[in-house]
Amino acid sequence: MKRENKTSRESFSSSFGILVALAGSAVGLGNLWRFPYLVGENGGAAFILIYLAFVLLLGIPLLLSEFIIGRRSQASARQAFKILAPDGHWGFTGLLAVICCTLILSFYSVVGGWGIEYFVKAVKFDFTNASDETLSSMFSTFSSSTWAPLICHTVFLVVTAGIVVSGVKKGIESFSKIMMPVLFVIMTGIAIRSLTLPGGGAGVEYMFKPDWSEVTGKTFLAALGQAFFSLSLGSGMVITYGSYVKKHERILSLSVQTALADTAFALIAGCAIMPAVFAFGISPSEGPGLVFTTLPFIFGKLPMGGIIAILFFFALLLAALTSSISVMEVIIASAMEEFKLKRKTAVTAVFIGIWILGCLCSLSLGPMSGWKIMGKSVFDLFDYLSANVLMLIGGLLVVIFVSWKLGKKALHEELTNGGTLKIPDWVIDTIFFLIRFVAPTAILIIMIFQYVS
Repeated sequence: MKRENKTSRESFSSSFGILVALAGSAVGLGNLWRFPYLVGENGGAAFILIYLAFVLLLGIPLLLSEFIIGRRSQASARQAFKILAPDGHWGFTGLLAVICCTLILSFYSVVGGWGIEYFVKAVKFDFTNASDETLSSMFSTFSSSTWAPLICHTVFLVVTAGIVVSGVKKGIESFSKIMMPVLFVIMTGIAIRSLTLPGGGAGVEYMFKPDWSEVTGKTFLAALGQAFFSLSLGSGMVITYGSYVKKHERILSLSVQTALADTAFALIAGCAIMPAVFAFGISPSEGPGLVFTTLPFIFGKLPMGGIIAILFFFALLLAALTSSISVMEVIIASAMEEFKLKRKTAVTAVFIGIWILGCLCSLSLGPMSGWKIMGKSVFDLFDYLSANVLMLIGGLLVVIFVSWKLGKKALHEELTNGGTLKIPDWVIDTIFFLIRFVAPTAILIIMIFQYVS
């Protein structure tokens, strides 16, 4: 079943606009914050190869599946399943996506706030002027305090809402068209500088020479979780953006290009960080503190380190914003359609709700650190539930819906734009096989392993 009246729905203006918006959704803190430290914690190149396999075998088929749901329904994640399957209970899948994005944005806006704080510190050259003792305690002191993280979280959320309230073309697309090229240029420049450091070659070897002895079940789980988190899979983001894609656009090409852009940026981020880590004799398995604790120390020692720090944390802030606007848009679009709200009203309501939850996430790392749920702080719980539970369940339900409910005919119609594009049958058969059998099997295996362990 297709939606009839779509004339008033917003849409992206061009293929480039779609690509940069989708790439912006995928390229975020998952690449700059999570990817480097996961590489460090999970054996370097072996993790990267496993991650690339998940992107190829699961990421692209899942991207396509969400594209199909979004463009075919021309509706938000919440409404899309109701429109395409009005006779069932599939609408629950859309609700899971909205809940997932709510949790993600709640803690993500806190991390985005950290980016604001560190960008300000970089502009003030705090990293080059501070002692080693100050640098080592800087992040823990800031993140565990009360008011400074809350203010930064608020500012980051205000900027995100300001972009989203302008709409798809004037807000999301316009911002992405300018900032995504800037982001790639900055990170490529930092990577080139990092690769030229004495001793940086060890970091390159670590990233690209596999050590399979380091691989455990945890490595596969981390790689799949990163693929989901980085590509925004199972969260409704691609469904929402897909609903703004016009019928003549080639969604197979867009899916592949998005996955390639996201992966390329993750590798560039790794090349910007890992050579510097090895050049200064720092352990690559520093964990989440790698970006906010280790890098400021490195910037303080590098020639022209103050300038590089400004560029890096500006890039981190841009990456966070391009992703946060896509997460918020899922919630906004669903609220607008579900409750018939105007965009400004929906943005205001969502902002208030996310701001409150984000404050709890921030405070759970400081004054409320003793308050645990299932042994985790609110921040860690939201991170775990979204990346390791809801996104996996959402991704599983999406591939089941596309392959078993919509079927191969719908896949063929969307990939060929109603038969106007010539795509070999073997390509469509392979994609359908991956969506119907490989993707759900892999997700179930990882879920079972995760919950048993």
